[in-house]
Amino acid sequence: MAAQRVVLWFRNDLRLMDNAIVAEAAKRIKSSPQLQVVPFYCFDPRTFGPSEYGPRKSGARRAQFLCESVLDLQARLRAIGSDLIIRQGLPEVLIPELLGGDVTGLVLTQEEACSEELTVDQRVRQSILPKKGTLETMWGMTLFHKDDLPFKDGAAGMSDVFTPFKEKIEREAQPRTPLPSPGKGALGALPKDVVSGEVPTLAKLGFSEDEIAVGTRADPRAVLDFKGGETAGLARVKDWIWDKDCLKNYFETRNGMTGPDYSTKFSAWLAHGCISPRFIHAEAKRYEKERVKNKSTYWLTFELEWRDFMRFQCVKHGDQIFKIEGISHRKWGWVGEGEAFERWKRGETGQPLVDANMRELALTGFMSNRGRQNVASFLTQNLYVDWRLGAAYFEEALIDHDVTANWGNWHAAAGVTGGRVNRFNMIKQSNDYDVNGDFVRLWLPQLERVPAPKVHQPWTLTAAEQLEYKVGITPFGAPAGANPSYPQKIKEAALGGMGRGEEGGGGGG
Repeated sequence: MAAQRVVLWFRNDLRLMDNAIVAEAAKRIKSSPQLQVVPFYCFDPRTFGPSEYGPRKSGARRAQFLCESVLDLQARLRAIGSDLIIRQGLPEVLIPELLGGDVTGLVLTQEEACSEELTVDQRVRQSILPKKGTLETMWGMTLFHKDDLPFKDGAAGMSDVFTPFKEKIEREAQPRTPLPSPGKGALGALPKDVVSGEVPTLAKLGFSEDEIAVGTRADPRAVLDFKGGETAGLARVKDWIWDKDCLKNYFETRNGMTGPDYSTKFSAWLAHGCISPRFIHAEAKRYEKERVKNKSTYWLTFELEWRDFMRFQCVKHGDQIFKIEGISHRKWGWVGEGEAFERWKRGETGQPLVDANMRELALTGFMSNRGRQNVASFLTQNLYVDWRLGAAYFEEALIDHDVTANWGNWHAAAGVTGGRVNRFNMIKQSNDYDVNGDFVRLWLPQLERVPAPKVHQPWTLTAAEQLEYKVGITPFGAPAGANPSYPQKIKEAALGGMGRGEEGGGGGG
């Protein structure tokens, strides 16, 4: 009689706690003790290759976080008597090998929302058919389960505006209780015919020596030393919510840009599925019962709901989220790759708030939420550069890249969701959120002697002030003088240009 096997194909759900496929496998093996459970992770080369816009789909820094997360998952599985099969290659080639010979069975994996991942699902589904295998997907990336959405036809019936979405789910839906972690022996032992394997090096994943050096270099200015894995993710939740008691003041601190605790910094672990949004929500609710309930505790849930909104928008609209005209089908003109995009990417626009954030991203893989909104607004609404170039660069550079959150937020920043368009006022944003100029000076050492508010408008410095503050404000690309140089401000697009008319004139503070 053929052995029955369940392959747990982990992807962006690198955890044991509150993981639907893990809980399902534990339930099945409890009723059928002879069932073989094979946890599996595949380093798919397509994840690290170039996107259609040029940058890699994952840079070395995020790849390192991923490797750490996979290693941690393997260690946690071994702690309960199981293990993790680690391979490098195409899942549609490697998964059938686990079902060959006298083995038939089921592949369980997390349900995805976007076409590239869904295409891989279909390829795996087809490749295991000759081995009498089936693929089942289970939803698990959101606070609210897809089946619990209170809209006619589920995500297809939801509003394309966040506020109505938020209000309806808060009135008519509840997050499900997080699933417990499996106990010792809950997944059985790994079958003897499979070898666990090792996490590949960054070099084996295709990164050059230079990419590895830059992507793994620690910067003392970084907000946090991000370490991949469920263990580190759970520790960060405990540290930020409980040990440091940061949640009670979150609403007041969330727009900060320096230091480890102005925001949760949970995003990298959420993006890789090392922790679940339901677990975070449950911890926030427990905090409200045991310590305090206020606007700050609600705001953490609010942001998880925004994250849900972006994912369900991708479920609803599919690839339209990735098209230049967006779901609004706005036929605006956009500038392609060129000097404006390169200066933005390198942090050399001459607009300090933008440049400081872009340099932080390049050197650490992280940027604050306030920073992301500002640099996206500047690229799309001040320079009119194709928003997809910005999204693709973020996809490569961010340690916490999540396809629906990143592309959904860029889609919104570009103004192609329909409705009002926000063009942020960079000077007001600088004065509101970097009052003393500490963040700008941290990442732009050329301006370290320039006081606020002048540090936010260095193009206004007189020749005498430039001498006094030991900085030269020079044309972009010009040779540096005796003092460190900072570029003159880039020329911005005319408000309402390139077909936008009055549509492009929304305020942004």
